[in-house]
Parts: sequence; C-alpha cells; structure tokens
Amino acid sequence: MSDVINTQRAKKQALGPYGRVGKSLDELDDRLGLARGGRTFMDKIFPDHWSFMLGEIALYSFVIIMVTGVFLTFYFIPSSALVTYHGSYLPLDGQKVTQAFSSTVNISFAVRGGLLMRQMHHWSCDIFVGAIVVHMARVFFTGAFRKPRELNWTIGLTLLILAIGNGFFGYSLPDDLVSGTGIRIAYSIMESIPFVGTYMAFFIFGGNFPGTSTIPRFFILHVLILPLVILGLLGAHLFLLVRQKHTQFPGRGRTEKNVVGSPMFPVFMAKTTGFLFIVSGITALLGAFAQVNPIWQFGPYDAARISYAVQPDWYMGFLDGALRIFPSWSFMAFGHTIPLEVTIPAVIFPGIIFNIAYLWPMLERKFTKDNEIHHLLDRPSDRPKRTAAGVTVLVMLSMLHIASSTDVIANFFHLSLNAVLWGMRILTVILPIVAYPLTYKLCKELQGVRGAGKRKTPNIVSRTAEGAYVATPTPAYGEDVGHELEATPVPAYIESEPEEPLESGVRTVDR
Repeated sequence: MSDVINTQRAKKQALGPYGRVGKSLDELDDRLGLARGGRTFMDKIFPDHWSFMLGEIALYSFVIIMVTGVFLTFYFIPSSALVTYHGSYLPLDGQKVTQAFSSTVNISFAVRGGLLMRQMHHWSCDIFVGAIVVHMARVFFTGAFRKPRELNWTIGLTLLILAIGNGFFGYSLPDDLVSGTGIRIAYSIMESIPFVGTYMAFFIFGGNFPGTSTIPRFFILHVLILPLVILGLLGAHLFLLVRQKHTQFPGRGRTEKNVVGSPMFPVFMAKTTGFLFIVSGITALLGAFAQVNPIWQFGPYDAARISYAVQPDWYMGFLDGALRIFPSWSFMAFGHTIPLEVTIPAVIFPGIIFNIAYLWPMLERKFTKDNEIHHLLDRPSDRPKRTAAGVTVLVMLSMLHIASSTDVIANFFHLSLNAVLWGMRILTVILPIVAYPLTYKLCKELQGVRGAGKRKTPNIVSRTAEGAYVATPTPAYGEDVGHELEATPVPAYIESEPEEPLESGVRTVDR
C-alpha cells in the first residue's frame, strides 16, 4: 500500500505544482510562447475608480446580448409571409399575421424561458447603449480622448452608432404595429436624402415599402453583419486600451509616466468577475419582472393603423422628438421636392452632432494648442468651456427626448397638442443657450472653492439649554477618509515571481 501511495505521490510531484493543467499549459507554451506576454498581461494595472467600470457594463451587456440572441435565433422566423395564427395567445387566434410576428409571439408564450430571453435581450441592448453613452460622457468630460487616445475615441463613437443602428434593426424584426411604424419612418428618412435617397432606400429595403424583403434583410444585418463589425471594433478598442494603458485621475504618486492601481490578477479579475455577475443578475431581474415591448398588445403591423403613447427605445427618442417638433417646411425646385421637415431633423441634425463628436479631439487640440501626450485626467470644472459645451449638447438632446412624448404630455395635462409642440420648440432652443453660460459660471466658481467636489463631513446641529444652536463636526469615519496604499513598482516584463508584501494591493508600472 505504501508503495502505491509513494508512486502516486511521485507522479503528482513530477507534474509540478499546477498538476495536469500546468503540464498542458507548459506544452502549449513550448509551441506558442505565450507565457511571457500572458504574465505581462496578468500584471496590467487598473486604476481603482468607479467610473472605469462604466465601460465594463457595456462589455458585459454585449455578452448577454450575444448569449440571449443566439437562443432567440433558434426560434425566430425572419419572414414576411402571411400565416393564420393558432398559437398560445388566444386573443390573436385566427388572425392573419406575418411569420416574424407569429414566431415572436410563440417565443414569448410557447417556448420555455422564451419571454425571459426576449426581455433580457431587449433590456441588455438598452443597457448596452446607455453604458456606452455614459462611458463616453465620462471620457469627454475628463479629457480621456486627448492624445494618444483619439483613435479609441473614434472607435467608441463608431460603436455607439452601430449599437443604435443594430438596436433599431432588432427592434424592427417582430413586425408589430410599433416596429412597423418605425420602419416606415426610417424608409421616409432615407427617401428624404437629396439625390441619392430613393436609390439607398430601394437598395436597403429591396423595393418600395412595405415589401417582403425588409425583415429578412434586417435579420441578416442584426444577427450577422453588424455584430461581427461590433466584435471587431471591441477587440480593437480593448487592444488599444491594453497597449496605451489606462488614464487616471491626479493623486498621490500618480504621474504622466506611471499607472497606479490594482493588477489584473488576482485583484481586478476577482472584481470584474463579480461585476459580470451583478450586471447579469440585474438584467435577469429586469427580464423577469419589468415588461418591455409586449408586441401582442400592439398587434401586427397594419399601414392603416396607428398607435398612441408608444415611443421607440430611449436611444431613438432624440430623433423621434426632432421629427415631431420641427416645422413643416419643404423645398421644391427643378421638379424635385426636398421635405426639410424630415431631412433637417433626421439627416442633417444627427450628422452635425456626430461629426462634431468625431472632430472634437482635433478641434480642441487646434484651439488649445495642446499637442502633449496626456495620461492624467482633467476634472470637469478645470475645463469650463469643454464642460459647458458638453452640457449644452446633453440638454438639447434631453429636450428632444422629452419632445418624443408630445402626445402623452398633451393628453395627460389636457393641453393643446399645438401648444405643446410650440412649447417644446422654444425650450429646445432656449435651454441649451442658457445651459452654456450657467455651466461655465459654475465651473469657474468651483475652481475658486477649495475642496469643491469632494465629500464633505456633515455637522451635527444641536440646541443648548439657553436656546442657541451649535454646529459640531461629526467624527471622520474610515470610509470618509481618503487613503491609498503605497505604490510598489513592477517591471514591465517579469522573469520570476515578484517579491512583495502580501498586504500590498496597489502597484505602479512604467508606461
């Protein structure tokens, strides 16, 4: 018996400290030589700040989109062919609907877990676009787009546009009344483009609207072409992130030549894995308990019917609002009509907004004469012009988003729809004009206040026996006191195990 134990123990020791897994990895490394670069990657430093997790929300939401999307692809039928519905949802029994609509209703009621997957897919798409928007707002207001990260800014903005477009394609696939109306609006927007609009609409939609090619074409774009492009851009984005290393806020021990934070393994990997579970769990809860896009209530698309109090997903709200409040103008010349009430708010306006966003790093560098490489972030109050410009655009887009609910506002407050339209037109112009000087003034005031933007220690106000009020500062608790661990320098390439104290959780590496 002892000989067997010794033999087994000897075999185990011969495999090394990591057993068969380590032996297999050694064999793989002998052929591919991945260990050196992999160890360097595992020691990549991530700054410890909550705002850097915004991009991870977008990444993990995209993972959920892919997983749930694969499930839905097995059951969805991308066809506009008419069938008679005889499914689980009895109010629709006997109605003529398209196969796309019928299969989506069957996913919701006849496929086990289908409704959960549909709603998780929809919610994760909304979260994906929202996380990109908030992440890019953080990048913009802190100046993280400056040299050498202009290319990553461009990639992120392109990802936002593709996410909005792919969300619209996916939203259109069920062929219900709301999505069909959205497709009709998209077709009209495309036709309003001067000179080339009709050709583009015919090419993308496969003919006049409504047609039988729209749903199949949108399906291919939604599940194959755009996801592959998004995956490629995400890979490029993460590659540049690793190559250029993270930006960081100014602080003790932080310079333009180092990165202070936690290493990829084991600290950041544990944190980000837990964050993945949190994002997945919240999305699952939303999918289970928060109804979204109940197409069986809207019914199948019919060009003769309209819907009330139903708006597109939030990321299309600004476009819907712009179309609603823009005056009814048109231009006719040389036998052609250009519907300005569609072309300006739905083609020219978004084009101006996104092109300014693309060009902003170059414009800021040109006007500030700043050609230096930046790894330390700005505080928004330290760049009042940039912050004021960003707030102005956000206020304008927010007002347009509110304008997408003019019918609901008019009905709820018992107002004239015409009065609501004029009110939103005025507010959409006036509020951004007011937002710029107000934001600029606030930023300048914050610059002159010591400790502005930092967490304040509250005071306890008590009353004495004589009736006087006395304010006493409360003791500073541990979580109220800013503290950082001492940074430990780590070489760029590690040949052996680094000797560092077990309590160290923060490292500093050269760029």
